[in-house]
Amino acid sequence: MTSIWKDNYTEGLKMDVHKSNRMGRKPSVKSVLPNSPTRAEHSGSTNSDAEQEQASSGPCNPEDNLEEAQLVQGSVSSSSHHYLMTTRELQLYWLKEKHERKPVKLLFEIPSTRIAEDFLSKFVLYQIVIISTGSFDENKAFIERRYSDFETLHRDLLKDFKGEMEDVLFPKKILIGNLTTELISKRILALKDYLTELYMISCVRKSKKFLEFFIKPEVEEGYGCVRGGKYGRAMEIFQQVVCLQEKLTPHCPILMVPSLCALVVCHKDQDNGEKAYEMGMKALSILERHTGHRYYIPLLDTMISLAYRIGKDFVSLQDRLQKVKKRMVDTEKMNFTLKELAVRECVD
Repeated sequence: MTSIWKDNYTEGLKMDVHKSNRMGRKPSVKSVLPNSPTRAEHSGSTNSDAEQEQASSGPCNPEDNLEEAQLVQGSVSSSSHHYLMTTRELQLYWLKEKHERKPVKLLFEIPSTRIAEDFLSKFVLYQIVIISTGSFDENKAFIERRYSDFETLHRDLLKDFKGEMEDVLFPKKILIGNLTTELISKRILALKDYLTELYMISCVRKSKKFLEFFIKPEVEEGYGCVRGGKYGRAMEIFQQVVCLQEKLTPHCPILMVPSLCALVVCHKDQDNGEKAYEMGMKALSILERHTGHRYYIPLLDTMISLAYRIGKDFVSLQDRLQKVKKRMVDTEKMNFTLKELAVRECVD
């Protein structure tokens, strides 16, 4: 779809609705629709736009507008059958479109705290719940962090984004009385606002330091469990990590691949082939455009054996593996199994 066609469509829609309102009637389905191109023209222009965008964007480019291209493509393909809808069906369709296009943002809540202690002192652990807005979120991800973790995050972010964070307020450190109910209540509000303000800054929320605040301790613990053979505990941790990554890294989903592959390893060693296959296919869908990734060949190799075991299509996976091996220059990536890669993660 060209930009000219979109502008004409929008302008025509506004004029028709305005005219209908003046005449005291609802716009008909036929009158709302523009003179749309033919199906062949739809297909050709959509594919051309998608190919140009794919060629010009990198895997983690925050300006790639991939989501917008997908929305435009959906509008083109769906508009050709609008004339078959009743007025009520058309109203429901546009209501659904408006809901689906509503931007998804994150909401940070701190619903509870608890007092913990180490060998030296007591401290407060704040439970942070991350909720996706814009639709019902049944996968609420949560973690626990102490004030010193927030303090470290703030100090590290200021090194890279001091100018962008000049208006971000961080609650001051208090040495005496920091375990009182009154202070904890004030800190809950202040820390919640702090995370919200950070997330509103694009370069900050996409930074490695911001992401590591939410997942690094859990990731390190999870890989430690994998190395120790504690697959049940590792699965619990990585399920939470993947949930967090889905919310925090929509700009670069490839960051989820190691965590998904760790889940494949854990489910496979627990003889849960169906779940391992599900996680593996999710990782493969992300790696379709990144066949040179270090996890791609080991994952394909594992998925072939899984598919054979549970009665899934393994022939197509074998074909993909053979094709990518023929193009491989660096054969070192073929020397490790998926489990070996998982065991080597987070090892200094």
